[in-house]
Amino acid sequence: MTGNDDIWLAGVDGCPGGWIVALGRPGGETLPPRVVTRFEEIAFGDARPSVIAVDVPIGLPAQSPAKGRLAEAAVRPLLGDRKSSVFRIPSRRAVEASVAATPADARERFFKACDIARQTADDGKGFSKQSFYILDKVVEVDGFLRSHPNDVSRVFETHPELAFWRMNGERPLALPKKLKSRVHAPGLALRRDLLNRAGIPQALLTVPAPGGAAADDVIDAFACLVTARHIHAGRAKSFPDCPPRDEHGLPMAIWA
Repeated sequence: MTGNDDIWLAGVDGCPGGWIVALGRPGGETLPPRVVTRFEEIAFGDARPSVIAVDVPIGLPAQSPAKGRLAEAAVRPLLGDRKSSVFRIPSRRAVEASVAATPADARERFFKACDIARQTADDGKGFSKQSFYILDKVVEVDGFLRSHPNDVSRVFETHPELAFWRMNGERPLALPKKLKSRVHAPGLALRRDLLNRAGIPQALLTVPAPGGAAADDVIDAFACLVTARHIHAGRAKSFPDCPPRDEHGLPMAIWA
C-alpha cells in the first residue's frame, strides 16, 4: 500500500511561462512553486501527482447555456464581488476555433471564434478578449485528457476564488487580487493569510515568483494545492453535486 509519504498532490495555474505548479504531500510537506512549459510535464513528471487540481475549465459544452455550464452557474453566486472571475466557457466548436491554424491573424481568429460562440450559445452571446487569451490552455488540458483517458480520474477543475471562499468559511473575499489589472497588495495579503492557515508555510508565500510567473500566480497555485488536498482527503465539494459530462465523457464540475 502506498503511504502519504509517497504521494504528491499538485495545484496548477496557467501563467505567462506556461503552467505554475505547487507540489505538496497530503500531510503538509510543500515545495516551492515552479514553472513548466507543458501540462503533461506535470502529469507525467517525476512526482506524477495522484491529484492535479488545475484552474482551467474541463469539459466543453456542445451548446453553451445562457449562464454557462452548470458548474459556472453554481459557483458564481457564491463569490460576491469576485463572481466576474468565473468566465463562461463557450462551446467546444468556438474554443477549438480560437486556436485553429487559420486564420493566422489572432484578431481575425477571435472574431471567427466569437461568431461560432454566438451561433452555439442559447442566448446568442460571444466571449471576451480576456477569455480568448486563456483558451489555448483550455485546449491543451482538453487534448491531454482526451488522449489519456486513464488519467482523467486524477485531474480536477478548480478555481482559486472558490478555493479561497472555502478557506474563508464559505464566505466571499472582500478584497480583490487586482485593481485595474494591477496587483492589489491588501488582497494578496488576505489570501496569503488564508493559505497559511490552510497549511501553506509562510516562508513559501513570500518567496519571489519563479521566472514566467507573477506573485498572484503563486498565490493561485497554492490555492489549487489546498483544493487538491481536500480532494485527496475526500472532503472536497463538487459544483454541481452530480457533474454532467461533455460529448467526450469529460466531467464538468468545479471543485473546492
